[in-house]
Amino acid sequence: MSDSYAVQPVSGPISGSIRPPGSKSLTNRALITAALANGTTHLNGVLASDDTRVMVESLNRLGVSVEHDLAAKTMIVAGCGGTPPVGDADLWLENSGTSIRFLTALAALCHGRIRLDGNKRMRQRPIADLVDALRGLNVDAACELDTSCPPVVINAAGVSGGQTKIAGSLSSQYLSGLLMMAPCAGGPIDIEVTGELVSLPYIDMTLGVMAQFGATVATPQPNLFQIQPQKYKAAQYGIEPDASAASYFFALAAITGGEVTVEGLSNYALQGDVAFVEALQRMGCSVKYGDNSITVTGGELTGIDIDMNAISDTAQTLAVVALFASGPTRISNVAHMRHKETDRVSALVTEIRRLGVAAEEHADGLSITPGPISPATIATYDDHRMAMSFALAGVKVDGIEIADPGCTAKTYPDFFTDLERLCGV
Repeated sequence: MSDSYAVQPVSGPISGSIRPPGSKSLTNRALITAALANGTTHLNGVLASDDTRVMVESLNRLGVSVEHDLAAKTMIVAGCGGTPPVGDADLWLENSGTSIRFLTALAALCHGRIRLDGNKRMRQRPIADLVDALRGLNVDAACELDTSCPPVVINAAGVSGGQTKIAGSLSSQYLSGLLMMAPCAGGPIDIEVTGELVSLPYIDMTLGVMAQFGATVATPQPNLFQIQPQKYKAAQYGIEPDASAASYFFALAAITGGEVTVEGLSNYALQGDVAFVEALQRMGCSVKYGDNSITVTGGELTGIDIDMNAISDTAQTLAVVALFASGPTRISNVAHMRHKETDRVSALVTEIRRLGVAAEEHADGLSITPGPISPATIATYDDHRMAMSFALAGVKVDGIEIADPGCTAKTYPDFFTDLERLCGV
């Protein structure tokens, strides 16, 4: 794409329906469990994006065959039965947090030297808590540069089992990686979570995917996960549309006073981010749940005070919706967003101010006081969610451009095409 994308404003309410691409979170979880399974798995509705590409490339380097049909949105994964066949490998994960964290845990099951690295931003994203948890299971793992961040080097010899602890305050992905690896260990594994566990719905998602591949986890208390040695079983598995991506289209209905239906999601979706519509409901929208769809109808928007810890990937979307509400909005308990593709709290405040709107940064979030919005070119910080969220503002306000629109390829390469189609541009 070009260096910037000029968003075309619409003159009235947006009405229509859309099915976003498959969930990145589900696709990468399904790839891990399918890779470790006995037999061949068929995945349908998979996401094709930078994050899933680097996951597939890395699994191939570990000797796991993944055939990806882009047109059919399918993948065929030949499972390795719990032990990746390739000993030594160098894995390059760019800036995919799910990929490097899930694969760091999986790499412990190998027999050889595995090195995992990524781009400049990845080398700033913490992973020491996961490395320490693996050491608790007697895995020879280290942050190569002693920065608590990648590169990670694992001299792997399989995992025999044991007990370990993992901090829950920075990312639920550490725990998800350990959980998915644990059934393939030689003995039982107990994982104790210390401190508050952020993004809890993502753990529920992980457990749900594991169950689809035949693995169970005992939780005798909320912070303790117990896993017996088990065999993942190959499956036919369908990927839900991405609920985080759906938030942008639900938000379009909210800010334009229109009505948008997202197909393929329901109130019973495995992804916790479907709860974003409840936040819009609090702001004045109406929500209708179908058997296989969710519809949001815009209303008179008012600011809210909201804890978004559980659905932090939609916090940027809500922040842009808040620009069009009456009264201030406070988004709290999302300090862990600072360790994502960028410091999302700081980036949100900076770009909202660039639009001429008052915003204040807090240790655990931000507050927004709506006012007149000025034209601006929005910096995106190589963060796909910054680009997609702030594009919403351009649908209502003329003169807004999105810098580096190509960064959306991380999870949603066709975002701007889908946005234009829904808006009738």
